[in-house]
Amino acid sequence: MAHSTFPADLPKPIDDGACNHLTGMTVPSIRLPPTSAPDSPVDISKLNGLSIIFCYPRTGAPDEVVPPEWDAIPGARGCTPQACSFREALPDLKKYGVKNLFGLSTQDTPYQQEVRERVHLPYDLLSDEKLEFLEGLKLPSFDYKDKKLIKRLAVAIEDGKVIKYWYPVFPPDSNASEVLQWLKEKS
Repeated sequence: MAHSTFPADLPKPIDDGACNHLTGMTVPSIRLPPTSAPDSPVDISKLNGLSIIFCYPRTGAPDEVVPPEWDAIPGARGCTPQACSFREALPDLKKYGVKNLFGLSTQDTPYQQEVRERVHLPYDLLSDEKLEFLEGLKLPSFDYKDKKLIKRLAVAIEDGKVIKYWYPVFPPDSNASEVLQWLKEKS
């Protein structure tokens, strides 16, 4: 199965309350490398205006076969479709006031640079390889093959404060349209 699609019978994640603490939270000062300029880290707490950060567990590598055990994890599959949905929605997100859009995973920057180029993403991906964002915001995670991965979610951050979150996100390619709907309702 291609990384840009996903099976229709994926297990749906449940809302376990793991993000209930986020609304109103002040984002700690954490500097993460973006794919376009890894030597110029982004401090999300210092971004002005409205930022959307969508978090995903991991994207598959070219020619990687997605194992059945990955599909069995509720909410794990669909990172590329989620990223591509934000790619398609970016002009409308900007129109409704989003100043910054980032994807974020615990994968390293070189891996993310390949993904960004391969699927033609017009925004940066941020590497939380050291788990600073995950731990700083106490985000829900799971372990897979000795790696800690962030569960799929998105946060709206305005001037350093979380003002909205989406969790769990399912299906993965619906995330951008959910964010856009919220932006339209609040405008």
